[in-house]
Amino acid sequence: MKVVRLRTAMTAALVALAIAALSAQGRGGAPPAGPPPTPRAAALFDITGYWVSLVTEDWRYRQFTPAKGDYVSVPISADGKKIADMWDPAKDEAAGEPCKAYGAAGLMRIPTRLHVTWQDDNTLTLETDAGTQTRTFTFGRTPAGAGTLQGASAATWDQPRAIFASPIPNRGGPQVRGGSLKVVTTNMKPGYLRKNGVPYSANAVMTEYFDRLDVPGGESLLVVTTEIVDPENLTTPYWTSPHFKRQNDASGWHPTACTAR
Repeated sequence: MKVVRLRTAMTAALVALAIAALSAQGRGGAPPAGPPPTPRAAALFDITGYWVSLVTEDWRYRQFTPAKGDYVSVPISADGKKIADMWDPAKDEAAGEPCKAYGAAGLMRIPTRLHVTWQDDNTLTLETDAGTQTRTFTFGRTPAGAGTLQGASAATWDQPRAIFASPIPNRGGPQVRGGSLKVVTTNMKPGYLRKNGVPYSANAVMTEYFDRLDVPGGESLLVVTTEIVDPENLTTPYWTSPHFKRQNDASGWHPTACTAR
């Protein structure tokens, strides 16, 4: 009987100690986990502000409208060629569609200025003065925009990716900000990869990686590594990498209408 009473007393004491320990942990231990940071708070780099195109690739196809039938460097399919060979800017104008080259899959290659802002904690807005277009990048939920020129763009912060290895400190060279903004755009209205009618379809999928590089001298660059997959009009994925330079203010910002020519 004494043994049973002793065991009961010991058990009660252990339970009391456990309750006291848990209570103390709640008061002075690690606080309970809070909600995860918003995409805005968790941003891997600051993409906001004004940026201007640096035409560092395919200069003659971007500064000027290529001739009809000129689709050099685009892995265009036979069906894509048929559409491109029928390009008629006057017909696009008459149909009220002068902006077909300003859809998401072609817009970033047009010489332009960008204005990037946070619409809210889960949404980035990218505006262009060329064509007066607006792209919306949505984090964490189904994006809107299906069936429009700019499509539906789902965004994530992609930590592992970097275009260049970060240089040794104090040795110069571009500084990569430790990750990318990844944007996947689908459900775009059919448009043009180039202003001369090189097409992409409503089934095209565009994946972009936005990387910020801070270079010696205080300048910052935005490199947008882009893959466009469109089995209807392309034989292989189409890769491009438009570059933009950061501006200190809105100097030069001049919204203009789309042009079909």
